[in-house]
Amino acid sequence: MENSGRFDLIIIGAGAMGSSAAYQAAKRGQKTLLLEQFDFLHHRGSSHGESRTIRATYPEPYYSPMVIESEKLWREAESEIGYNVFFKTEQIDLGPADNSSLLAVVANCKKHSINHRILNRHQSNSRFSISIPEDWIAVVTELGGVLKPTKAVAMFQTLAIKHGAVLKDKTEIVDVEMDECRSGVLVSSRLGEKFWGRKCIVTAGAWMCKLVEKVGDRGMVLPIQPVETTVFYWKIKGEEVDFSIGAGFPSFASYGEPYIYGTPALEFPDLIKITVHGGRECDPDKRTWGAAVAGTEGMTMAIGCLKEWIRSTFGERIDWEDGPVMSQSCLYSMTPDEDYIIDFLGGKFNEYVMVAGGFSGHGFKMAPVVGRILVDLASGGKAAAVQLNEEIKHFKLGRFEGNPRGNAKGFEDQVRLR
Repeated sequence: MENSGRFDLIIIGAGAMGSSAAYQAAKRGQKTLLLEQFDFLHHRGSSHGESRTIRATYPEPYYSPMVIESEKLWREAESEIGYNVFFKTEQIDLGPADNSSLLAVVANCKKHSINHRILNRHQSNSRFSISIPEDWIAVVTELGGVLKPTKAVAMFQTLAIKHGAVLKDKTEIVDVEMDECRSGVLVSSRLGEKFWGRKCIVTAGAWMCKLVEKVGDRGMVLPIQPVETTVFYWKIKGEEVDFSIGAGFPSFASYGEPYIYGTPALEFPDLIKITVHGGRECDPDKRTWGAAVAGTEGMTMAIGCLKEWIRSTFGERIDWEDGPVMSQSCLYSMTPDEDYIIDFLGGKFNEYVMVAGGFSGHGFKMAPVVGRILVDLASGGKAAAVQLNEEIKHFKLGRFEGNPRGNAKGFEDQVRLR
């Protein structure tokens, strides 16, 4: 069997989190290997496409500081690569004035000193030409905008190579074993290659459960559910520039039923992304790519909700009557509480293998800080975990022991499963 090298750190999964971690590790001088089962920059997972929103407005108090740090780290990486992947604008969060999630957002803005304004119906319409019901409010914050996912992942991978990392795609990992003799981890591919690392990070996205169940203690099952989601693009009837970042149009989220979000016009000419935050449970190797569910009751209901929301929010400025003109399929990886998993795998792997997953359709914006945390854990082990406790205590695997729902929340789930 071929021995293909020895590394300080092996990372399995080259999406946003794995690629960010590879960049962070290589930048610190660690000999790093990044492995991907498909082509680099493939469209099968969660880290591709033309837009993800970035916002610091979370009901959970522990995410806002992570986004604020991530903004700085996005800018640092951009300055090193020489081009932009983050296009900043304001964020506007809409919802009923008594909505528990939106009230928690406002409380967290105050807690973390995030500049924000609360607008009524008239002010929202006057400032952004966004109409809301009489009993709704709009929360406007400065940190919002659009991230370009495929471009961003390519940036992390390019910078990782620049700092000496080795990147290898089309390498499906079938086994991860402890090497007790040399105090490390032995990683094996389907083609028979073996890679040795002092530490290993698994960021396999929707394939995380399948890999961990195969290599973990007693068929360990992580509480992560792959979900196939479909995003929709709608035709702008008026001037595209009115919905652009240059004109001050914000990224946005609506806390009604269902939760709807969207981005300024940036991706495709005369189109704007407006979609429901949700999807269908799936096997990542047997997904429908949206085709088999196009006429289902769940999809019809989602499009119906979007039509009504667009009509009431933007009126005739967007063609809602004819429905979306384009759709794209993507994957979420969800935990029961919609929080991340960032922890040591434990068991026979002790602190030698870390897992990061369950990013629940809202993790891309956090990729720089998640990469930093993972490399901190790989470098410092459990001593680093103690130092990082305030950052990661909500993301530990132990929260599911005897409590399958995980972290308790004082507000409703935002993701709709159909």
